[in-house]
Amino acid sequence: MQHSLFFKSLLLLVAFILGFLLKPEVICAQSGAATNANPKATYQNPVFNHDFPDPNLVQATDGYYYAYSTQADWRRDNLGGPFVIPILRSKDLIHWEVVGPALAKKPDWKEQGGIWAPDAVYFKGKYFLYYSFSTWGDPNPGIGVAVADKPEGPFTDYGKLFLSKEIGVDNSIDAFFFEDKGVPYLIWGSFHGIYGVQLSEEGTKIVGEKFQLAGAAYEGSLIYKKGKFYYYLGSTGTCCEGEKSTYEVKVGRAKKFKGPYQDKKGKSLLDNGGTRLLQKNTGSIGFVGPGHNGDIIQDKIGQTWMLYHGFRKDNPKTGRVMLLDKIKWQRNWPVIETGQPTVTPQEAPVF
Repeated sequence: MQHSLFFKSLLLLVAFILGFLLKPEVICAQSGAATNANPKATYQNPVFNHDFPDPNLVQATDGYYYAYSTQADWRRDNLGGPFVIPILRSKDLIHWEVVGPALAKKPDWKEQGGIWAPDAVYFKGKYFLYYSFSTWGDPNPGIGVAVADKPEGPFTDYGKLFLSKEIGVDNSIDAFFFEDKGVPYLIWGSFHGIYGVQLSEEGTKIVGEKFQLAGAAYEGSLIYKKGKFYYYLGSTGTCCEGEKSTYEVKVGRAKKFKGPYQDKKGKSLLDNGGTRLLQKNTGSIGFVGPGHNGDIIQDKIGQTWMLYHGFRKDNPKTGRVMLLDKIKWQRNWPVIETGQPTVTPQEAPVF
């Protein structure tokens, strides 16, 4: 009996010791699983390494982001074309696939010119595409609009909104749609002043009188509302000279949509003020001519991101490739950390 009790006690002691020794191993295994979990997703510029000038973005109801650009031809890259307005789509702003053309053919309400710098927006249950119709040195370019039920089209062209001579603003290109307090507006202009005008309720006509937002140094406008401020972002310099391009992005802010917009030093954008947000990479690698920013997108955890174009320093003949960078907010001003396009791997947006 005593021997039996002894062996039972011994077995219980051994079980206790083994349990104690094994417990840390289980904890270590769990810690290792956490340590070896998939790291955060990263990306590296460019996010689309083909010519995609003046990129613009719309978040669609199907879960994708759709990007539209100035006319492009990717036949040499086996991606198709030429496209009057090419469309890409992505769920994460990093991996993009070609969808096809927004317009099957070039509109015919103007005799000559290309289709440039579209701005897409989801408005009243439909997708609107405002676009420029122009050629280099065009004395009378204009802005038109097309509408579709789906972001990939087909878009039906509704024709011109106005020509430069009709609206009284030279070089009327680079449209941007903005809705303020339920009222739709069109912002536009290129180196002859940035202007706005109210749109009709259906978004296909202009109503009222134009008003000016910024001076003749700007084109490629974007307005973003955050908190109590409206932020105007626009491009200055030359857009399209390859490695000699001087494009950069500047910003001003206002407490009212129609302004007055001022930079950090209090200089009015009507007087061509502006605080630099983004410029070319100063090193031997990277990008030149960064600008014509697309929409600012907020990801799942509240980070804000901006798409734009630039030329690769190592191969400017690729054209204006699409770039992505995070915007941080410091004292109610947007900031890109280095003030230049990122060239190293970065943490990706979270969706």
